Amino acid sequence: MRTIFCVTTLLLSAGTAFATGGIWCSAEDAAVKFEVEAGVTRGMGGPTFNFRGDLEILGRPVGDGLRKSVFEGSNLTQYWLDGKELRLLVYREHEVANTYSSVELTILTKASEEGVYDGRYSLAIYDGTAAADKDDKPVELTGKVSCGAE
Repeated sequence: MRTIFCVTTLLLSAGTAFATGGIWCSAEDAAVKFEVEAGVTRGMGGPTFNFRGDLEILGRPVGDGLRKSVFEGSNLTQYWLDGKELRLLVYREHEVANTYSSVELTILTKASEEGVYDGRYSLAIYDGTAAADKDDKPVELTGKVSCGAE
C-alpha cells in the first residue's frame, strides 16, 4: 500500500512539473504578414509541439509559389526561450519543376516585460526559379515583430 501511495504521489507531482505553455509571434508591415505559434513543455528540455504558422510575402506576384508559406512542426529548426529572449528559426523549401526555392524566417526578441517579447525579424528568400543571371544571393526583408510566451 505504501508503494502505491508513493508512486501515485510521485506521478502527481511530476505532472505539475511538466506543465505546458505557449509561444506566438506576429508581424504585419508593407513587406510581409506572418503569424507563428507553438506549445512549449516546461521541463524535459522545453520541447515545442504543434508548431504552425502562415507567412505571406506581400511583394511577390499573386500566383507565385513563394508568396504564401504554411509552416508545420518540421519547419521550426531552432528555438530559444528563457526569461530574457525568445528566438526562432523557421525554414521551408518550395519545389517547382525540380527547382528549389526557400524561405528562412529568423525572429530575435528580448523581453520587454514578463511574457512579452519585442524585436526584429529577418526573412531570407532564396528564389531558385529566378533568372540564371542573378548572383544567387537571397532577397532579405526585415522588420519589427511582437511575440508572447506563457
